[in-house]
Amino acid sequence: MAVVAKRRWRTFLILRRMLMCAIGVIGLMALISVHVEEVTKLPADSSYKLPTEIGYQKLSREGNWLQEFAPPHSLKSPFTAHKLDGASGRLDSDKLWKPPPNRDYVPCTEPSLSYRTLPESRGYLLVHANGGLNQMRAGICDMVAVARLINATLVIPELDKRSLWQDSSNFSDVFDEYHFINSLIDDVKIIKKLPKELASATRAVKHFRSWSGVDYYEQEIAKMWEEYQVIRAAKSDSRLANNNLPPDVQKLRCRACYEALRFAPEIEKMGKLLVDRMRSYGHYIALHLRFEKDMLAFSGCTHDLFPEEAEELKSIRDNTTWWKVKDIDPLEQRAKGYCPLTPKEVGMFLHALGFPSSTPIYIAAGDIYGGESRMSDLRARFPILMNKEKLASAEELAPFINHASQMAALDYIVSVESDIFIPTYSGNMARAVEGHRRFLGHRKTISPDRKALVRLFDKIEGGTMKEGKNLSNKVIDIHRRRQGSPRKRKGPVTGTKGTDRFRSEEAFYVNPLPDCLCQNESTNSSTSFVIK
Repeated sequence: MAVVAKRRWRTFLILRRMLMCAIGVIGLMALISVHVEEVTKLPADSSYKLPTEIGYQKLSREGNWLQEFAPPHSLKSPFTAHKLDGASGRLDSDKLWKPPPNRDYVPCTEPSLSYRTLPESRGYLLVHANGGLNQMRAGICDMVAVARLINATLVIPELDKRSLWQDSSNFSDVFDEYHFINSLIDDVKIIKKLPKELASATRAVKHFRSWSGVDYYEQEIAKMWEEYQVIRAAKSDSRLANNNLPPDVQKLRCRACYEALRFAPEIEKMGKLLVDRMRSYGHYIALHLRFEKDMLAFSGCTHDLFPEEAEELKSIRDNTTWWKVKDIDPLEQRAKGYCPLTPKEVGMFLHALGFPSSTPIYIAAGDIYGGESRMSDLRARFPILMNKEKLASAEELAPFINHASQMAALDYIVSVESDIFIPTYSGNMARAVEGHRRFLGHRKTISPDRKALVRLFDKIEGGTMKEGKNLSNKVIDIHRRRQGSPRKRKGPVTGTKGTDRFRSEEAFYVNPLPDCLCQNESTNSSTSFVIK
């Protein structure tokens, strides 16, 4: 009996140990399954390329770069750093990044059958492209159309070197000159320089009338060829109407902007490198944080600033001769939604929309006014804040660092390619990027309703509202229809007249629908494109 009992006892011990091992393995597997999460892959059609032949640069040393340049807190993937609450959490995350339905709109920029062959040139058009990068981009594309309307040979435009940015870049430093000339060869004759025999010829310097139509150029401006061989456009911005132009003129503007005017190869290559490095974190937001000295001085916005900072901005505005408005009420500006969101307000906004703290954010901006201290509130909520200087080494950025337009071009590329683009102010870059993203398939662009947000933020600051579900519901509801879904370009504000009427219209390059986007209607095996 003793022997039998002893054997049974040994068997029991063996079974107990096996059971404990099994429980341990199950527990370990459960623990691993909680912490390991599959990174969601982007759909195959979610990454349209910019008009360029340079693909993304796949880095064999990506892991080394992350260790060398990324801040320690951002080395984790955003999808492993943030634990979602089961299936509903995954669903909420997918919904945050999901682009708006584009209703099968596709680019359609081909000229019509009645588009005439390139007419004989009557003279040469010189262009001074004024403003920052995106203002110049729009102006250059308009001048392509103007050259066509007046039968001119377009000389490669001269970029603005006297503006606030003091950039010495030439056209070929910023844009791919060869591609620009050859892409438009059937539309406009473009040459690099004025012929030597006309270098000393008398030039008609003309300020083309803002927001002008076809009749103005074909009649009033074209008449100048009777006296001059060379016409110089003193400014290029907003010289062509947004609406009521022939379809072929509008399509030419789109071909120029979205197909011909691509950045110089070195800029494209560096831009794609930055995109790849942001992609290494997963989905990312490009935040155009326009809380910069020049914008605050121009707009007269002083919320969250110290008195001495507000005085400095006023002094800049008073001493900038080409800024017409000098006396600005900052409280009124902010209440009307005319001020860029502050970094602190951006943090509250993103949190209310439901983005987790692990969300990677690319800051598309220059120097933030107030420096790092002004970014502290935003960084506390969203620690993975990246920019050019953090994503690339000083050596990699050296060719571009002293050229504002080239640095802005890098931000432009990363912003266009982002999963979500959020501008904090409706400036030239915000409008240009939004329009480009619409053209490339209506990528998600969240446009903050600054006027509505300010009212909510003031309630929180005044203690009559708290951050939480109530605020989140209000913010989400306000922005439900502000995410870049297809719609026709907005016309003028009712009751406006003259130049105010044109100024109140939505700019052409903000929304190329309906002129350059057609709805794809498939019927059985045949496919047709129609403009809706």
